[in-house]
Parts: sequence; C-alpha cells; structure tokens
Amino acid sequence: MSALFSPAPQFLSANGLEFGLLCVGPSDGELVLFAHGFPDTAWSFLPVLEAVGAAGYRAVAPFMRGYLPTAVPADGDYRVTTLARDLVALIDELGARRAVLVGHDWGAVATYTAAALRPDRVRAVVCGAIPHLRRFLLRPSPAQLLRSRYMLRFQWPDAEAMLAADDFAALRALAQRWSPDADLSGALAPVIGGFAERARLSAALGYYRALPRSLASGEAWQLLLQPTPVPACVIHGARDGCIGPEMFAAQEHLFAEGMQSVCFERAGHFMQVEQPQRFAETVLAFLRDLKN
Repeated sequence: MSALFSPAPQFLSANGLEFGLLCVGPSDGELVLFAHGFPDTAWSFLPVLEAVGAAGYRAVAPFMRGYLPTAVPADGDYRVTTLARDLVALIDELGARRAVLVGHDWGAVATYTAAALRPDRVRAVVCGAIPHLRRFLLRPSPAQLLRSRYMLRFQWPDAEAMLAADDFAALRALAQRWSPDADLSGALAPVIGGFAERARLSAALGYYRALPRSLASGEAWQLLLQPTPVPACVIHGARDGCIGPEMFAAQEHLFAEGMQSVCFERAGHFMQVEQPQRFAETVLAFLRDLKN
C-alpha cells in the first residue's frame, strides 16, 4: 500500500483547468472527494481528510475553480453544471472508476449536480449545509428568502469592493453570522489571503453571478430538480445563519436511494470547522454503512 500525504497542494489538470489538491491517505484506497464552498478553501477540510485518510480511504480535497491555488478559468464559467463536471473530471484524472463525494455549501451544490449528471461515477454523496436543490429552489421558507438576500447583493458590480473594505470586515461578519458561535479566524485566513488577489474574489462571486445563466439552462433544471439517484447523507447545523434548519425538513422523497439526515445541534454553517471530529466520524460511519 503506497502512502499519499500532501501538507502542501499537489496539482492536476481536469476539465481544462489546473486544480490544486490536498491529498491524504493511501493512493490505492477508495476515493473520497471533498468539495468546499464559500467563503472557504480546501484547508478547512484538512482535519477531516486526515481522519478519513487514516481509516484507509484516499481523501482528496480540490481547491474549487478560481480559488487559490487552482487556476482562474479564462472563460469565467462557474455554472453549476461546470462545477459538477469538474468533480467528475477529477475522479477521472485521479484514476478512479467511482468516488464518494463530500460537499459543503457550493461544494454540496456541485456534489448534488455531479451525482445527478453521472450516477455511474458517483457512488454516494455527503452534503453539508445545503438541502436538496429542488427543496431549496422551489420551496424556500420566507425566513430563508430573507437569509439569502446576500446572493442578490453579490450580483452588484461593487460587491468586491464592499467585501474587501476594511480588511474584509463585511466578509468576516457574514461568515460569523452564518456560524455565530465559531472561531473562524483560522479557516478564513487562507480565504482572505487568496481574495487579496482581486481576480480570486471575483471568481468566488462568479459562482453567484452565474446562477441566472445556470437556471436558464434546461439541462441544469433537469439535474437540479430530479431526486438524488445515489445514497446520501445530509448534514446541517442547528445554528446555521445561512441555510435555516427548517429547509432540511420533509425532503426524504427527493432521495431515490435513501438519505440519512444528521443535525449538529451546536454548530452553524461551517460544521466541518466547528466540529471536525464529529464531521469525520459522520462521514466514516456513512462509508461503513455503504459496505453493509
């Protein structure tokens, strides 16, 4: 068994883009691919990667497109279908036939979409902080519509300047509102370091700005609205100020192969940062259940 561990990113080209990757665990272990969200990087998954890698899995976390050190796409394409194809292409380039995908926030959006796009390549999914996309898009609660108003603010041309002002005070405040009880300084440090390069901040906002284009696509609607075709585990924090706990209720019918629902009572949006050991244990328990 050959070991694979990179405290510094490795690099791999997939879907026409060079990705930075954090890799932990044996290179011949079953691939578990972790996808981060906003405002975040692959670094926040590192304690989880170490636990999953120690259990014998090949745990790999890419820095999503546009996030340092992954390349910024020249065509500015951040559609949800493109994010999903990134994950499938990474499975290919990592030499795996199938993988379990673990996504948080935008990474969960990409994970749901990749499973719908290529269920033959995605064995199962773990989605953190995001309910099924049909539930989110078609049945948002009034409270959720209010929480999600930041998405509209990110469409404005001055959103970069607003977030970056006063050493990213607005960005820090937004993340803190989403995880009100957490110390996010460590997780935000590499995010803000990357966003100091304005093109990186524009790339992260590009995910939100691509939503109208994504939702204008018939392919995207078909993928986003269909029941998830693989086994799933959905994790949310009871203290999440970004996606409310009510959004995770009554969605079991949207998972064709079953869904485990896990609530972290004392966590907010960034539960993998707040409770990394429990997050890792939840992922590993789900992986064990897949073998039974």
